[in-house]
Amino acid sequence: MYKLRNIVFLVMLAFALASCVTARKVNYMQEPDRYIPHYADTLSFEDYKLRIGDRLYVYVYSLDEKVTAMYNSGGTGGSIRQQMMQGGTSGSYDLYTYLIDDEGNIDFPTIGKIYVRGLTTREVKLKLENELSTLLKEIPGYSTVSVEVNIVNRSFSVIGAQSGRYMINKEKMTIFEALAMIGDLGEFNSRKEIKLIREIEGVTTIKTFDVRSEDIVNSEFYYIEPNDIIYIRQIPGYSFGINSASTVLGVTATTISFGVFIYSIVQTGINHVNKHYPKGN
Repeated sequence: MYKLRNIVFLVMLAFALASCVTARKVNYMQEPDRYIPHYADTLSFEDYKLRIGDRLYVYVYSLDEKVTAMYNSGGTGGSIRQQMMQGGTSGSYDLYTYLIDDEGNIDFPTIGKIYVRGLTTREVKLKLENELSTLLKEIPGYSTVSVEVNIVNRSFSVIGAQSGRYMINKEKMTIFEALAMIGDLGEFNSRKEIKLIREIEGVTTIKTFDVRSEDIVNSEFYYIEPNDIIYIRQIPGYSFGINSASTVLGVTATTISFGVFIYSIVQTGINHVNKHYPKGN
C-alpha cells in the first residue's frame, strides 16, 4: 500500500507541476533565450494600401457653398466622420462613403470611376484634388478645393480567445494595444504561438510569433493592420490551471487523499471477498 501511495504521489505531483501557470509563461517583455525567440530588427510601418471592399469617407472643402453641398450630400464633416471612425451603424455608410468595387474603383460624383486600389489615403486625396481642380476650373468664380479621405470601419478580428471584431481607432495600432482592447489573454491562452492572418494583394499570409519576447517591438509583428485576424489558441492539455505553489500542494494532497480513500475501499472489498470466498471453494 505504501508503494502504491508513493507512486500516486509522484504521478500527481508531476501532473500538478506540469499544470502550473508560471510567470515565465504569461509575462510580456521577457529577454530572449533558448525558449523565447529573438526577432531581428525588421520593424517597418507602411501606410495602409487600400483593398477591394474598403469604404472611404471623402469630404470636400471649398469656399463655394454649392460645391461643398454637391460633394458632401449636405452632411457635416466632423460629426459624420467621427461616427464612422468609431464604427457607426452600417446603414449610414451608403450615404457618405464610397465602396471600392471588384475592379478597384470608387464612383465619385462628376468624375466617375477612379482607380484607388493599392493607393494610400494620402495618394487618393491628392488624386481627387487634382481631378476636382481640373474639373472646377471650368466653372466661373472657381475656388480651390481640399479633400479629406479616411478609411471607415477599420477593424481587426480575434478568434480563439475573447473572439470578436474590434475597431481600430488610430492610425497605428500595436499588437499590445490590440491585446489590451480584448482584455488581455487569459492564463491558459498561449502567448508563444500567436498567429496573425493577413491578406495582401489577394494573397493570404500566416505569421506565427511569441508575444512574450521583448524583441517583438522591433519586429514586423509589432503593428497590426485593418482586417487582420489574430488567432489565439489555448495551451494544449489545460482544462484547469494551477498558479501558485500553495495550490500545487493543496491539489496534490487532496488528490492523494482521495486516491488513498478509494484504494482503501477497494482493498477492503478484496479482503472481504478473500475472507468469505477463499480460492478453491
